[in-house]
Amino acid sequence: MNVIVSNKYQSLLATLDIDIIKSINGEFEIEDLISQFTNFYFNKMILDITAIKNYEDVSTLQTLSVNMDVNNIILLLDDSEVVNSPRYLSSLVSMGIYNFTRNIDSIKFLIDNPNTYKDVAQYHQLSSVSVETPQPINTTDYKKLGLRVIGIKNITEHAGSTTLTYLMKKHLEKKYSVLAVEVDEHDFIYLNDKTLKTTSSLDLPAFIATNSDVEVILVDLNERGSVGSCTEVVYLIEPGLIKLNKLIRKDKRAFEKLKDKKIVLNRSVLSDKDVKDFEYESRSKVFFNIPYLDDKLENNKKLDEFLINLGFVRLEEKGDEGKNSKLFNIFKA
Repeated sequence: MNVIVSNKYQSLLATLDIDIIKSINGEFEIEDLISQFTNFYFNKMILDITAIKNYEDVSTLQTLSVNMDVNNIILLLDDSEVVNSPRYLSSLVSMGIYNFTRNIDSIKFLIDNPNTYKDVAQYHQLSSVSVETPQPINTTDYKKLGLRVIGIKNITEHAGSTTLTYLMKKHLEKKYSVLAVEVDEHDFIYLNDKTLKTTSSLDLPAFIATNSDVEVILVDLNERGSVGSCTEVVYLIEPGLIKLNKLIRKDKRAFEKLKDKKIVLNRSVLSDKDVKDFEYESRSKVFFNIPYLDDKLENNKKLDEFLINLGFVRLEEKGDEGKNSKLFNIFKA
């Protein structure tokens, strides 16, 4: 029987099809969790990291590792840049915490197939000396390689990051070498394009390092993906009334956190005047206003305009724009 300790991801963890002997929800001091479960028998503890107070301080996790059997703990990470940084992940490995993930679907697998050091060795930084392994490249070095890593992240729920990432790739590949990858999801399979890639949050830095010979990597972050590996991020907001109210009720400081970020209105029906009103009320600046796009079109002037504003000036050059293509392209091998 298993234990669930949840906070931010309570609703996700509630969907797990596993035997539960005890479940608690909230934010706890690490000492309280230790005292509560030290003499409590369980198979695995699925621990939402946000349930631990001061969890971004890795020494808090060290207290956990010293006082509990970490082999019986599966740590569900959040999307903060600190937690997903190479230093933090390396510290977890050093403590013997091998079973960590950001993918809810991986938890059930880890219960029956726990990680060994071999499975997480790629995250372990043994020294400050650079070694010839597929270690993540520091984002400050991307420009030296001529590489742009652009994250597309939903701020309102289901704001269209997957489709927009795909359309951006289709337009950019006419003039640039480009890859598109989704993080912790498997929605790309429905787009019938075998060049689209899928990876996990933990493996994203290594994926970028392995594919750093292209000019552009587009990263579909959906709602939860970490922006830490990206050189720039597009933050998508679908400006419907219900979705905006949901966003504000969930986080009253949502727009304050987006200050100086690239806010893009997606699937928008707002006029230029509406956008100005939106900016005034939200006290934010809109980078671009994208209407509903026909994803069956080979060429879309509005999307090209958006990409040119992002700095992809080669799209201004005239190219082959009259190619015939199947309208829906549904039946692919």
